[in-house]
Amino acid sequence: MNFIKKIFNNKIDDSVHRQFVRFGKGIYKNRAIIKFQKGKEIKISSTFEYVSDFVELIAEISDAKFTGLILSKNGLKEFFASKNKETLETKKAGMYVNNINEIESKIIKELKDKTYYFLLDAKADGIEFKCKKKLPKPGKSEGKADDKFCVLKADLKYWSKIKENFFPDVPENAKKCIAKHSFDIKNIIAPEGEKDYEKIRVLSKRAGKLKRILEIDKKEEFRECEFEA
Repeated sequence: MNFIKKIFNNKIDDSVHRQFVRFGKGIYKNRAIIKFQKGKEIKISSTFEYVSDFVELIAEISDAKFTGLILSKNGLKEFFASKNKETLETKKAGMYVNNINEIESKIIKELKDKTYYFLLDAKADGIEFKCKKKLPKPGKSEGKADDKFCVLKADLKYWSKIKENFFPDVPENAKKCIAKHSFDIKNIIAPEGEKDYEKIRVLSKRAGKLKRILEIDKKEEFRECEFEA
């Protein structure tokens, strides 16, 4: 379940909180952009926010092979050694980066709670997924959002699962859709008793309003809800 759906379903967890750590108070438009076009196959592209959600969904619905980078706050060398998988692990800006030669869907399922971001490509029967390998810098201008950071091509047989996860409020027979979001962060709730500035930044919750703007086959509609994450 992607973080936008979790917010609307009031199922806030650490993966949702992580999406807002980079934000201060203010209104942030054109965020978490995702779009699809459905013909003989499904073509989806999105901004970086969805990359781990795509990887986890692909691991759930197929027996895929994954290659690329895994970012984590704790080292994963011992985990990969226990799976007899080779990985080159480095540390940069407080983050561990594992360069993955090839892992399978079952390993992704074990890793999802240990990982900060999956920057992985994937191939499976009827699925091809590619993503960029460098996260955008915080504060990047809203007018320059890279809505092709992730690109997924999938057979129509996967549509029901894709729709359930990324487009639950879109009609089954829709041919084209783009979803954009704005975050109106009105308050930052700091953890009580914490003195360390970096921990305060990372642990503080953001409270405000989420607006979801949908353009479905050229017709626009929107939903909104309040959140604290």
